[in-house]
Amino acid sequence: MVKQRARWRHHLFHTYFLFRRPMTLGARGVVIDEATRSVMLIRHTYVPGWQFPGGGVETGHTLEQTLAKELMEEGNIELTGRPELFAIYHNAHASRRDHVALYICRSFRQVAPFVPNREIAEAKFFNLDSLPEGITPSTRRRLSEILDGGEVPLTW
Repeated sequence: MVKQRARWRHHLFHTYFLFRRPMTLGARGVVIDEATRSVMLIRHTYVPGWQFPGGGVETGHTLEQTLAKELMEEGNIELTGRPELFAIYHNAHASRRDHVALYICRSFRQVAPFVPNREIAEAKFFNLDSLPEGITPSTRRRLSEILDGGEVPLTW
């Protein structure tokens, strides 16, 4: 009876906090090909700018599962080793409750050429010395933090 009450109380508090403090969480990957000094960027069909691939974490999925799924869907990228968690940011641009986990992906392979779809217009590797016009300011800042050792802020 005591265990049952404890489980019920635990469930009640989790339900309360779900409504009181809801939060969204996403995972993005900086897919870097060190041999060619290039990075993969995507361009969505519904928002402007080149950015890192990624997406929101669904219930029951881990950050790394989400990242692997999004990389495959958005660029036919298969991880061949575990990605490295770089930082977790508050993404107030999306909403006051959004957070993004940014991973560096160095072990991967592209299993097939990318074919545009309803969500992703383009997915390409760009040389780090000649990034495309239209790269989002946040993407440019993240690359600077990673490549130049820039200070890592708390916000996206």
